[in-house]
Amino acid sequence: MKKWIIVFTLMLVSGCSSKLAYDNIDWLVYWYMDDYVELTDEQEDMFDAHLHRWIDWHRQEQLDLYLKQLQTLNRQVSNKQLNKETIAGHLQQTREHVATLRQKLAPDLAQLAARLNDEQVIYLFAAIEKENREREEDLAETMEESDEERFERLTEEMEDNFEERLGDLTDEQEQVLQTYAPAFHRSDKNWLKYRRDMQSDARRLFANRTNPDDFVQQLTDLINNPDRYRSDEYLQQREENREAYLDMVTQIVQLMTPRQREHVVDEINDLIEDIQDMQQG
Repeated sequence: MKKWIIVFTLMLVSGCSSKLAYDNIDWLVYWYMDDYVELTDEQEDMFDAHLHRWIDWHRQEQLDLYLKQLQTLNRQVSNKQLNKETIAGHLQQTREHVATLRQKLAPDLAQLAARLNDEQVIYLFAAIEKENREREEDLAETMEESDEERFERLTEEMEDNFEERLGDLTDEQEQVLQTYAPAFHRSDKNWLKYRRDMQSDARRLFANRTNPDDFVQQLTDLINNPDRYRSDEYLQQREENREAYLDMVTQIVQLMTPRQREHVVDEINDLIEDIQDMQQG
């Protein structure tokens, strides 16, 4: 069920081809879900009804919040008003948007999950476990990296991400990335343990769903409280990584060239236009 929230979040919050994703979200959701569970015709009808209600709610109550945040961000970029505090505020707002979406979808998804048959549940968790093993293989490869190799890989990944938003980075900005790469904790193992622990609890709920009302309540609670499954060490790593990222972004932004600033403003304006189009339905 958490998978459905993730895909819906990506489609509705992501700025990548957002208008196209919004217009085709029913097809995109089914395309994504097909790897995890095949719904019956009756289940598809129920899911479609929920999906349309979610989209209507999102269009009516959430898009305007995104629009106002982007307009504020646009002014701050144009007027060189971005600093650590304002950037932190935008990151927090984005997390709140995702949390709101999760809280809205979780009860409905839990009700839909209660209608999955045993064969569907077995297939679902088999697909998830296959994905876990693939992640473990990827993790094993990265664990063989030396620190120098890891820092170089992180720097290249961050450079690609920033250049998508800013255009080509300056030498000074690239130096900032190289400086901060060692500051990020390697949290892959803790992330995988968190993922498995949460899935284990979900599997237990499905195996003991004798009372539908209790099952829906417990699965909703599981979806809405992911931090419960993150160890103290992992939570600390996430917080310290978040702080390092915030410091790094602040320095990158302060070093933006006029051309980069113009590029960012253009990107934000495109997102604003997309959201305004979405609001029209």
